[in-house]
Amino acid sequence: MAIVHAPSTGVPTAPRIPVRDTGVDLVRAVCVAGVVLLHAIMVGVTVTDTGPVFANASDGAWWIVPLSWLLQVMPLFFVIGGFAGLVAYRRQRERGGTASAFVAARIHRLLRPAMIVIGVVGATLAVLTLAGVPLDLVAVAGFRYGQPLWFLGVFLFCQALLPALSALHDRAPLRTIAVLAGLALAVDLARSVTGIDGIGFVNLAFVWLALQQLGFFFADGSVDAFRPRTRGLIAAGAAATLVLAFATGVYSPDLIANINPPTGALLLVGLVHLSLLSLFRERIALLSTRPRIAAVSAFVNRRTMTIYLWHMPVLLAMAGASAIFAMAHGVVLPDPGSALWWLGRPLWLLTALALTAAVAVSFSRFEEKAAPAFSHGISRSVGAVGLGVGAVALLLVVGTTPFTATAAVAAMLLAQRLVAHDQTAPRAASASPTSSAWRSVRTMSGTTPRRPERAPRAR
Repeated sequence: MAIVHAPSTGVPTAPRIPVRDTGVDLVRAVCVAGVVLLHAIMVGVTVTDTGPVFANASDGAWWIVPLSWLLQVMPLFFVIGGFAGLVAYRRQRERGGTASAFVAARIHRLLRPAMIVIGVVGATLAVLTLAGVPLDLVAVAGFRYGQPLWFLGVFLFCQALLPALSALHDRAPLRTIAVLAGLALAVDLARSVTGIDGIGFVNLAFVWLALQQLGFFFADGSVDAFRPRTRGLIAAGAAATLVLAFATGVYSPDLIANINPPTGALLLVGLVHLSLLSLFRERIALLSTRPRIAAVSAFVNRRTMTIYLWHMPVLLAMAGASAIFAMAHGVVLPDPGSALWWLGRPLWLLTALALTAAVAVSFSRFEEKAAPAFSHGISRSVGAVGLGVGAVALLLVVGTTPFTATAAVAAMLLAQRLVAHDQTAPRAASASPTSSAWRSVRTMSGTTPRRPERAPRAR
């Protein structure tokens, strides 16, 4: 039975562990498709007398502002990530799992498909270099590929902290979300006062953690407990505040610009998304049961990370193929933003979706493969998360090259080895009452205290 937080105090009356929500799965699938479409429409490729030119078609374009309001789905993605993560964690705890085991499973699910695509991209860049492709074009390809990888590092970081933030949510839900949101706004203020844009990257933690935390309120039923009119007012109020912030120059009206670095505007977007998701939850759930829609949703949800990780290499390959075809046949590619360019966007977008889906089918086995047994050591989990986040940071800061790709893959492999269970270690019998009780103590405390000595057997 679903019970909720009292809106006035934020104190939970009991834990709630909902069943899998096909409506939420559908929304996640739409978010993934939205990301692919957004990045696909930002690809700009032309050919000049000096060769092909690859650029971001949205740079300085007026159309990115209204489009960003439609396709900026990352706040919703992290809200859903909080919802799904909390549900999975609570179910795992019911089965006697630990926080470390939850984190280890997330490391496996996120890093295993990532190291495959990073390895393939690194090898491809090496081949292009050896084939004589100009180094500046190879560098551009590596840079463009690495840009979306911020999500992998940040999502891994947020999911790793989910058990701890779940405990804070159980004790003080409103205070926890208020602190995270307040810290995010404080970073925005510091950035504005000092004029140092680099300060804003601290919000890679606070903004996305706050959005993940919003998903906890959706998972435990707090949001659905409000009357529909109240949820509508929350959505309208957040949207009005967002428009006011744009009008007064506090935040850019381009929601894509507000992601690099993240700003408090995304918190307002997430609040709008969450309120609307709750308002239309039943309709979305009903829609998700239609056979064709359910099939598409299931296809995407089984391959979420694979699709995300592979869509940029697909787009880069499409851009490269377009340039090669244009140079080989003397075709003039339309300038990004021109009428002819827009005329070709529907075919371009459909091709991007189809090719990404095809590639995802080929590589999804790395994401879908069952996770192995995991170590319960928190120190190993912390080290593995550090290696995974560090590998992504290396590709973002230094750039994706054959060398950095090799280093990133090695770090991800080591991260997974750190949390993998030592198969040579003796295992306690699963049917042992003492072992079961001890697992319960370990689960509740989150630690592994020293096992007491066995009493001598009576003769």
